[in-house]
Formats: sequence, C-alpha cells, structure tokens
Amino acid sequence: MAEVQGQGYIGQALGVADVLAVVYGSQLRHRPDDPRRPERDRFLLSIGHYAIALYAALAEAGVIPVEELRTYGSDDSRLPMSAMASYTPGVEISGGSLGHGLAVACGLALGLRHTGNPARVYNLLSDGELDEGSTWEAALACAHHGLGNVTAIVDVNGLQADGATAGVLRTEPVADKWRAFGWHALRVDGNDIAALLSAFERLREHRDAPSVLICDTRIGRGVPLLENRDKAHFMRVEEHEWQIARDQLEEGSRR
Repeated sequence: MAEVQGQGYIGQALGVADVLAVVYGSQLRHRPDDPRRPERDRFLLSIGHYAIALYAALAEAGVIPVEELRTYGSDDSRLPMSAMASYTPGVEISGGSLGHGLAVACGLALGLRHTGNPARVYNLLSDGELDEGSTWEAALACAHHGLGNVTAIVDVNGLQADGATAGVLRTEPVADKWRAFGWHALRVDGNDIAALLSAFERLREHRDAPSVLICDTRIGRGVPLLENRDKAHFMRVEEHEWQIARDQLEEGSRR
C-alpha cells in the first residue's frame, strides 16, 4: 500500500500488525459479509493515521478485497490515508484529531448495554493519545459506569509526531494510571503473539469494569531498514528500498 504513495505511516503499521492480527483473528465477533451486523463487536481506530494497518487487517479478515489495497491513498479510493467511516466497510469511526475514540467507545458501550446487545467495544489508542485530556475523561466515565464491555488497547511505541513520547509529555507509569482510574490493566510485548493471546483471554475474565491492554511495540517491526530510521513517524521510503524491506520481512517470517 505505501509503495503506491512512496510514503506513509509505515512504522506504526508494522509495529501494531501483530496486535491487529490477534484482535481480528481471535477476539472480534464479526461477519466479513455483513460488517454492519448489529450484534458485531465494534473496533474503533482512534488513531486514524494507523489506517494502513487496519486496511491490511480488514483484507485478511475478508471484509475488503485484497486487490483493493492497491488503491490506498488514491483519488476516489475507499481507503484514504486517514480512516473514514463514511468510505470504508469495517471502519466504525473517522479518525484524525486524537482523543476522541475512547469517548465514542464509552457512548457506544452504554448504548449497547441499554439495548441488551452483548457486543463488545475495542478501542485502539496510541501512547501519544494519552496526552489528550479527553482520553482520561472518557476513562473515568467508562469506569464510573462499570463498562465491562469496553477494552482499550494502547500502542506504546514511544514516538509521536513531535519526537519521543517521553520527551513531549511523560505518561509513565501508564499501567498504574489506568488502574488508578478503575480499569483492569495488563501490559505485554505487543509483538509477541502468544503473550497477546494470553492477555486478551485474561482480560475477558473481568466483566465488572473496563479493561486495557498496554502493548509495547517497535516502530517498523520486522524491517531493520525501517526500525532504525531517525524520523520514523511519517516515513518516506526510496524506490530501491521497497524490495529490501520485503526481503527483510520474508526473512524474518522464516525464522
């Protein structure tokens, strides 16, 4: 997808790919042929610029055709660079300005509970999004209402647009803060499939309060060429580097 444009939020997509593989492969209740089914679990992408990762997951899950990925970011495409609910099947909310996703998740979860709908709501946030006060207001509201049907997933890759997350606004200790807000919190290696599967199952045991899974990931995971880029928030990749990146991914998958 990114090769079509020569650039994009590639580092974040590679870093969070394992998380999305587990979410769509083992957690979400959904039907690829009916993405608006009322009983479906809702997956909210707060961080709209991670759309490239979500589109790949939706394609693997059978919600959108794999061939359509080639249109990413192009005019008249259903796959814009920042996810838009009005364009893309399987995209629940339009992302862009950060700090909105968890508040939407709270409202959705309340509505589902009031109507007796057993669906769950998952919200993928970034560690940079924890800079937003609205995120913590929503965290308080979810805990206050005992929304056990909400699971937040925080991608902690340590980087945001203006630099290292710790330098822009220090948010650690992240897990302790969520617990202080009344959430069940676990922290795992977000690039370890077995650890992710185990953590999600443990969180499912808690129904009396919202849960959060804090996932430590690595920008550009699986492609050393990109893992070591100085400016990795929005990457430009040279034409000759794409094949190197593919080769490195394939080599890693054979280990």
